[in-house]
Amino acid sequence: MKILLTGSSGWLGRFLAPRLQAKGYETVGLDVVDGCYTDVVGSVADKVLIDQTVSEKGIEAIIHAGALHKPDIVRYPAQAFVDVNVTGTLNLLKAARDAGHDRFVFTSTTSLMISADVRAGKSGGATSAYWLDEDFGPLKPRNIYGVTKLAAEHLCRLWSDQHGLDVAILRTGRFFPEDDDTLSDPSGPNLKANEFLNRRLTVEDAADAHIAALEKISGLGCETFILSAPPPFSRDDRERLIADLPTVIESYYPEAKALYAKKGWVLPDYIDRVYDPAKAERLLGFRPATDFSSVLEALKNEGEMPFQHDPDYLSPKGRT
Repeated sequence: MKILLTGSSGWLGRFLAPRLQAKGYETVGLDVVDGCYTDVVGSVADKVLIDQTVSEKGIEAIIHAGALHKPDIVRYPAQAFVDVNVTGTLNLLKAARDAGHDRFVFTSTTSLMISADVRAGKSGGATSAYWLDEDFGPLKPRNIYGVTKLAAEHLCRLWSDQHGLDVAILRTGRFFPEDDDTLSDPSGPNLKANEFLNRRLTVEDAADAHIAALEKISGLGCETFILSAPPPFSRDDRERLIADLPTVIESYYPEAKALYAKKGWVLPDYIDRVYDPAKAERLLGFRPATDFSSVLEALKNEGEMPFQHDPDYLSPKGRT
């Protein structure tokens, strides 16, 4: 099967493309900047280019991983987000319909679920952690990135309803390699390690999830999936995740405090949101290989962390 992969020069694309190829798929990468896995340089907002690429390259399915992201807000105007994230998605959906495709994979984001209330968390008076699964709502994105990704999700559902296209919408948790653009304490790998408790997955797992969606979405219609490392917690823990997190962590991971102390790291004081990826495991048979236990195992063995960290990483389009 020949796959059009948008965002092929990006962080996810450079891991996803070789994985697709290793499984026997032929990939055609499309991105606004050149890269090892990019065959067509251009924007998804260019409908003529999209139509030509899908038709002339014999594309049989599309994985739409290209987008403007939250860090791009400081570099691009709001209209650019509409052009790329909304119009670009519509261009691809139309091309998929015209080519007679039966499936479509769309990379979305858990960021669109984070309203001002969710982000405020404990500091905003929350006494129970938010449990974020696919039924969580109402959705009130807090910035142009989230708004446009949610609009693109609605287009995917509409296209599925009207044209019978099976669509997997993958709301990915954090997998970026760079430091957080708003949080600085704790810094670097410590923060990433902590996030495997509730909101992060590896880029490798994100890539594998896209392949699982490509292979398993047929016949399911349009479905949305949260992608994050499986949390150790249950819904019954939500109040204690804010009020007494150290005790909760110790009950699941008795060795965590000592391992962190030996590394000079700190565990979080509280957790105000938990991403629940159970639906992806149930319907797609996908479970991330890396979770918080993997972090502790690496600490125990004094080995490399099981996730990517590059504080100097800059998206290719940010270098142009």
